[in-house]
Amino acid sequence: MEEIKREIYKVDATDQVLGRLAGDIATHLIGKYKPSYRPNIDAGDIIEVTNVAKMKITGKKMQQKKYFSHSQYPGGLKTKTMEVMFAENPAKVLEAAVSRMLPKTKCRVERLKRLKIS
Repeated sequence: MEEIKREIYKVDATDQVLGRLAGDIATHLIGKYKPSYRPNIDAGDIIEVTNVAKMKITGKKMQQKKYFSHSQYPGGLKTKTMEVMFAENPAKVLEAAVSRMLPKTKCRVERLKRLKIS
């Protein structure tokens, strides 16, 4: 059986669009660009992202996009706009975008652990 070789992929988020950046990161986390890619093997890379606060967000997403969470109690739905979320922690915005671009399988959590945002 082959040994999985994980490379460190460094990304500078300065002036990069959120969605395109998240798509590129998701591809590298999955390992889909490698010639040895197999869907049942998690052989993606380790991703290190810097300058997240300087990435671009296009259109009216800052005012219109909303993130939802629920406390599991009646009336416990909480809503935040991207503007508020980005001001609090821009890394959470990028992590949410990457998470939603990964396949919804049991490997998703392990892949997200390899994403280091600073």
